[in-house]
Order: sequence, then C-alpha cells, then structure tokens
Amino acid sequence: MLTLVCKEPGFLQYEEAPMPVLGPQQAILKIRRIGICGTDLHAFEGRQPFFSYPRIMGHELAADLVEADEAPGFVPGEAVTILPYISCGHCVACRTGKPNCCIQIRVCGVHTDGGMAEYYSVPADTLVHGEGLQYDELALVEPLAIGAHAVRRSAVRRGEFVLVVGAGPIGLATMVFASIAGAVVIALDLVEKRVAFCTRQLQMPFALCGKGQVIHDALLKITGGDMPSVVFDCTGNLAAIKEAFSFLSYGGQMVLVGLQGGEIAFSHPEFHKREATLMSSRNATREDFQQVMASIRQGLVKPRQFITHRCEFRQAAGNFNGWLDPSTGLIKAMVFFGEP
Repeated sequence: MLTLVCKEPGFLQYEEAPMPVLGPQQAILKIRRIGICGTDLHAFEGRQPFFSYPRIMGHELAADLVEADEAPGFVPGEAVTILPYISCGHCVACRTGKPNCCIQIRVCGVHTDGGMAEYYSVPADTLVHGEGLQYDELALVEPLAIGAHAVRRSAVRRGEFVLVVGAGPIGLATMVFASIAGAVVIALDLVEKRVAFCTRQLQMPFALCGKGQVIHDALLKITGGDMPSVVFDCTGNLAAIKEAFSFLSYGGQMVLVGLQGGEIAFSHPEFHKREATLMSSRNATREDFQQVMASIRQGLVKPRQFITHRCEFRQAAGNFNGWLDPSTGLIKAMVFFGEP
C-alpha cells in the first residue's frame, strides 16, 4: 500500500508499506478522506513541538471499516472516523475523565504514525460510528471537536463577549461552538481573506483584521468598554498570545487552544488585578465528538463550507508548500482517494 511520509522538515516522500494485519483489539481502516490540519503543516515546517521524524502524518480521518477485533456494534463496510488520541486508561488524567491529556498520550500522526496511507490500523476503542455523515463531514469532526472542547471547558455563557484570535480551522470551530453556546463572538485575524470568511460564511457579528491599539479600541467599542470576558488564542503564535492578554476583561478567562513551543511571558500585575483565569485546552473527548456530530445532523454546523482546497492523495505531497501560503486563502485542505 502507498503511504506519505514526512522524512524531515520540508521533505515528504511516498513509500510502499506492507498492508496492516489485524491484531488483538485493533481495527483496519480503508482511508477515504484526510483533512490537513495546522499540526500537519507545522510538522512539515519543522515547528511542531511534539513531532519526531520520520513520521506518517494525518489524524483528521474518514474511512470504511475493513475488519476489527473486539469492536462491538461496528460492522465491516460502515463509514467511521476515529478519536486519534490513544490514552493509557490508568494515569491521573484518564482516571479523572481527561483522556485527552493522558500523561502517556499518543496522538495519531504526531507521536505515532497517522493515516496518510491507503489502509491504517488503529485501536478498536478509538472507532466512532459515522452515523450517516458523509466522508467530508466525518473527516472534519476532529478539528470541530477541538473548538467544541475549548468552549465547553471555558463554560462560555449566553450573551457574553468572546474574542477568538486566529481564523484558521480551529479558530473557526471555536467561533461556531461559542455561537451555539449563545456568546457574542468577535473574530480576529491578520489575514483579510480569513476575516472576510468569518463574516461571509459564518455570519460572525464582528470580525476584525489587524493588531495593536486599533484592535484594542475596536474591542472597547464593541463591548461597551468592558472588553471580552473570554479570549481564545487559536494561533499558537507567541506575539499574538502576548497581545491577547491585553484584550481580556476584568474577571475574564484566557484560553490557550493553539500550541507554540516557547515560553509565555505576561505582566503579572495586569493579570492579577483582573483576577483573570489562564487555562489550556488540549485535544477533545468522545463527548465533544458526539456534540459535533449531533450539531452537524441538526444543521447547526456545516463542515463542508470550511473546505477551500482539495487534492487526490498522490498529489498531496506537492501541495504542502502552497497550502502554507496565506495568499491562497486556505482554510481547510481535504485529501481524497480516487474520485472526490
């Protein structure tokens, strides 16, 4: 079977690999769709802190189940997606209902090989029923769940002003689920095409482009002088994170959804006098997947509107450099096998 391996930063190579063999408590999938996420692009650039080379990337997947061991309720041929976070089940995080931040977590396509392959073997307990969703929709459940998890973790309240910094796929997912929770969402990005997408496609009530004092003043005006009570950073950019602290209201929450590899510094007096809360949000849980899939079925979320670029699997390697160019207007690239 054909796989796509990231050999080192900037270098992808197609390689033949043996077909996976069914093992105990495993499942074999025939991959149908692979969503390209920021983690994949950052790994390709060499700036994903948990990534090692060589590695087969890919964790936003839609597939047909070929066969499985100890997967009650699943039948060969059904469409599935997966929870791409393999947890140990017994550490303190797992015992307290947080397998998404398991101490020994292995994320498919990051810590262990992912699904950029014709066939893929996964633990059977990571399978998620397709529940009638199309392949494109199934492949986007995971990134949407990242946003849903961040919103659920921060307990966004109806009517409060929420600022989402970064209008990539994770930022857009966060905006959508904050809106579903009843928040008044303000989108912020440096790329005009992405800001326009927030307004045109997602109908966000406020969408800002820029940084610095101009944005600070705009936020004061929008919020009636209060500033946003929840600020989500979905960029993983150090400069953006530092600036976002200054956008936070008194008594507010700063939620780090994006990931960057360095240290974060901010003014303790400014943060302290606000009695602000700083938290991170990592990955997602099965509960978040279920919320996303229910929201799709109810028409509250329309995943396909995020897809701006498509290519066949054998052309994917040649597209990564282009996907990194902001001028292309990339929101989400979807890789397919055979016919789209």
